[in-house]
Amino acid sequence: MKEAFWAYLLIGLGLLIIVIMILVQDLTGTGEEDYYLTKEVMEAAMIDSIDYGVYRQYGDIRIVEEKFVENFTRRFADSVNSSKTYTLEFYDIYENPPKATVRVKTATNEYKVTADSDSMDFDIVTVLSGILETKYEQVSKTE
Repeated sequence: MKEAFWAYLLIGLGLLIIVIMILVQDLTGTGEEDYYLTKEVMEAAMIDSIDYGVYRQYGDIRIVEEKFVENFTRRFADSVNSSKTYTLEFYDIYENPPKATVRVKTATNEYKVTADSDSMDFDIVTVLSGILETKYEQVSKTE
């Protein structure tokens, strides 16, 4: 009887450790994934949103706010899977200098460790501000 008890105890502890590892991996992987995804999508959306008419005429780099929101939303939606719920919020979108702040809130699935325990929700919030910098400058022609 002692040996069977120890075997059941080890199996139970093993299952508990596996559940905890899956939970921690999902939380840490999501936070890092959201940060890098938001960073890359923000940079690409800013470059896609440059107003080339203003750049050609005045040599000034500006972004169009509506194009930035549209490009960011489209690129972000193309890059994520549907297993999590994302909420996008945009703050401080400036056209000149090109700057934007985006808040991405990720709602993960509900987790229950045991059948009689309450479910736990984990929301991960990523806030990222980005400024589009360029090494190019307009050289004035004086004759």
